[in-house]
Amino acid sequence: MARLLMMAGALSVVSFPSAAAPLTSMDEVGAALLACWTPPANSDNSSVTLSFSFKRDGTLIGPPKTTAIHVSGDDKARTAYVDAATRAMQDCLPLSFSPSLAQGIAGNVFTLQFNSPKK
Repeated sequence: MARLLMMAGALSVVSFPSAAAPLTSMDEVGAALLACWTPPANSDNSSVTLSFSFKRDGTLIGPPKTTAIHVSGDDKARTAYVDAATRAMQDCLPLSFSPSLAQGIAGNVFTLQFNSPKK
């Protein structure tokens, strides 16, 4: 009995994915990823574009790659911006794809631009 209670306690701290409806289009995938995005402070009018590929299970095939970056400031500011965009993607994963989207998404290369508000 004590062992069963210990197992139940261990299971209660495990997080489970949300029961949100699976994503059915790339527009929905982009919106889901951008919902996790918070630009770094003091990065007005900046952007970074990341290139990436998904597996059918909603995880990435390798890390995203930077394909374009427009951030004013020094290398530290650019690195912070790229890191924030990459972290936003990682925080959102895995995504839940509908069966038809999962079938067509695997291995394709996609790009997404992460922007800061313009002032």
